[in-house]
Amino acid sequence: MTTVRIEELDPQSADAGVPAHHGDPMREQRTLETTAGLVDRSNRDVIAVPGEERASWLHTLTTQHLADLRAGQGSELLVLSPHGHVEQHALVAEDGTTAWLDTEPGAGEGLLKYLEMMRFFTRVEPRDATAETAVLSIVGPDAPATVARLLDVELSAPRIFDVPGPKFAAGSVPAAPTALYDVRLFEGGLARRVPLGVDLLVPRARLDAVLGRLSDVPRAGLWAYEAVRVAHRVPRFGWETDHRTIPAEAGFIAPAVHLDKGCYRGQETVARVHHLGRPPRRLVLLHLDGVATDQPPAKGTPVTLDGREVGFVGTAVRHHELGMIALAVLKRNVADDARLTVGESAAAIDPGPARP
Repeated sequence: MTTVRIEELDPQSADAGVPAHHGDPMREQRTLETTAGLVDRSNRDVIAVPGEERASWLHTLTTQHLADLRAGQGSELLVLSPHGHVEQHALVAEDGTTAWLDTEPGAGEGLLKYLEMMRFFTRVEPRDATAETAVLSIVGPDAPATVARLLDVELSAPRIFDVPGPKFAAGSVPAAPTALYDVRLFEGGLARRVPLGVDLLVPRARLDAVLGRLSDVPRAGLWAYEAVRVAHRVPRFGWETDHRTIPAEAGFIAPAVHLDKGCYRGQETVARVHHLGRPPRRLVLLHLDGVATDQPPAKGTPVTLDGREVGFVGTAVRHHELGMIALAVLKRNVADDARLTVGESAAAIDPGPARP
């Protein structure tokens, strides 16, 4: 098996440190779409938050309802600026003694700095656990069964609550995380069921042992993972966001924002935009024609309409069935049938359902 790492192809990539592919990116994509494959995502930053007040503390600081987070539960959260712009995104896994937050490569330092700044006299001890904990993902429809068979862990399907309408009644949103992910300990780490499959948080000292138990699972690189993520319209912090992104623009409301909880930084903007029902921008899936070039456009490439910039590309990939596709953030008033241009490629909006 030929393994090509991200840094061999792009030494400056934020995703350096993990395999891009294992010799056949398209076959790896098909594996993740049809069965299950193992993706090394050990370049993700991990923050550990032990301490008896961790749940209530994270509840007050973030967009998610975490006051009653219990062992065996996971979710997603955002940290917003005072003006409601997305500053951090993390997934959560609670094991009974520690809340584990994993975030994008390079984003952990900023998240930890904010958490330490907001400790005051709260009984919590946040720390950088990246050097001690690695993230692996088993992706695909057979991921839960694979984890049950090889790691003896049974996981329930994720529950993501419907987003209420703009004028919802106070108290009508359940006082619980809007995305509830099943979390279970196994011999060697922690397993969390998520929409694309199962994430494993594994102590690096036990990584070889866990990988040995998963030796029969086909390997897939990050390229394949990213293609599946884009096709499923799952946004990524730092890719489908910029310095002025608010949660409603980038598909973060459903999994990461509780719209009827107590005060947190940026809440006023979230509430105002939701009740008006008109975020300035929206996340869309684009189909690119690939006639002028077979190279997906780079992150941040402008999307134009009649020569006027109307948005930017977050992640662009070559999908094994859909061809060249991209997640992009566009001005809200761009029509679904608009004839767009991305670099040298013509682009069309996929009219499928947006991710709230």
